[in-house]
Amino acid sequence: MAVLIIFHLLAIFMPALGDAFIGVNIGTDVTNMPSPTEVVTLLKAQGIQHVRLYDADRAMLHALANTGIRVIVSVPNDQLLGIGQSNATAANWVARNIIAHVPATNITAIAVGSEVLTSLTNAAPVLVSALKFLQAALVAANLDQQIKVSTPHSSSVILDSFPPSQAFFNKTWDPVMVPLLKFLQSTGSYLMLNVYPYYDFMKPSAVIPLDYALFRPLPPNKEAIDSNTLLHYTNVFDAVVDAAYFAMSYLNFTNIPILVTESGWPSKGDSSEPDATIDNANTYNSNLIRHVLNNSGTPKQPGIAISTYIYELYNEDLRTGPVSENNWGLFYANGAPVYTLHLTNAGTVFANDTTNQTFCVAKSNADTKMLQAALDWACGPGKVDCSPLLQGQPCYDPNNVAAHATYAINAYYQQMAKSAGTCDFKGVASVTTTNPSHGSCIFPGSYGKNGSSINGTELAPSTNSTNSGCLSQYYNGGSLTSSLILTLILSVAVL
Repeated sequence: MAVLIIFHLLAIFMPALGDAFIGVNIGTDVTNMPSPTEVVTLLKAQGIQHVRLYDADRAMLHALANTGIRVIVSVPNDQLLGIGQSNATAANWVARNIIAHVPATNITAIAVGSEVLTSLTNAAPVLVSALKFLQAALVAANLDQQIKVSTPHSSSVILDSFPPSQAFFNKTWDPVMVPLLKFLQSTGSYLMLNVYPYYDFMKPSAVIPLDYALFRPLPPNKEAIDSNTLLHYTNVFDAVVDAAYFAMSYLNFTNIPILVTESGWPSKGDSSEPDATIDNANTYNSNLIRHVLNNSGTPKQPGIAISTYIYELYNEDLRTGPVSENNWGLFYANGAPVYTLHLTNAGTVFANDTTNQTFCVAKSNADTKMLQAALDWACGPGKVDCSPLLQGQPCYDPNNVAAHATYAINAYYQQMAKSAGTCDFKGVASVTTTNPSHGSCIFPGSYGKNGSSINGTELAPSTNSTNSGCLSQYYNGGSLTSSLILTLILSVAVL
């Protein structure tokens, strides 16, 4: 049985001062975007302890309260001009979006805008002012040691990124970049950098081997060598990060750590994006996670942690542009994984294996009569052993149709080896990665106390069973009934 994707992240903040961590970005351009509570449920189920939000949504920050999850909140680009031009506006933003939520919500950084120098050039002149105004508001609230302020950059601000030792920031931005780096150095913050080997690989002029972009092992004669430093590079990610280090040192800044605020690989693309595939996305993110968590650092900065936020938690199907724009997520909106990360041997902070521990549950808004029909079918023709739902048995409580239907339809789903179409029941059921087990009621598909899986085959009713796996009585709104069963079975096509 496979294990969930688990991001058990270490409680450190400055990358140079501890072990690296993996976080995730949470975009919201999603049809049927899960509620903040549902998002947090997924985060907790996956052990994700570091997230980056693209705004400072109050409901999301409230849902994250008292979870311990470390949160980067963002100033959206459309608010940057106002904050960069007014100290009072910045102070009000901090009061509403930071002070109102701490300490219950563990906010650790403010990301000011996103790729401002390359995507919002008219705001570039006020970018450093915005950082300084927000920092002043944090100082006034005595939060400046807990919460750092920075701004995410596209790696395209770096020119001539290979060999890394010759890299430098686009000199056009020196009037912004130099005071920005001074600010980061003086406040103990870090350079936020978005690193996308996928886009480097896709450049028409690029001659980057796919294996080099995906962290796949390379023979020594295929490694890229910086002729100036003789450092060997086995992947694009390290080369880009080191290019940023060298670009900073070119401006005489040598002690600013780097935090990678976005990195990932799309799982689907159009005809012009043949390498946007599930296998490549899986390979990239799995190898990225292992690479970050082994704390090897980069060739220029060995042993210096490069903590990284994966882009992204959900597929954002509402984003415009090429097909790949909709397919960067680790999960679909219903909580099912897009693919299974290969995390074996990723280290002690991960479960020992991978893949897709999913469950079938009743939708929260499902019609009670339809759930009743699904329950009756699963416990009847579906041949599920529903005896744990009988009074006095572990899954009797809570004694309502939704709870009992969830147990029954999940048992059928597991019994059918999670085959496509076995978790629908005429639209009242959906797949989730959140384990619905509670108390002594252990749902089929869960891991037992000894770590072994309770699988569908074990739960399939025996042909020698006296009740053939069926309940002798069925539930209807919490009360027992034996009527209408055949009518429900014959009139509702639940599969």
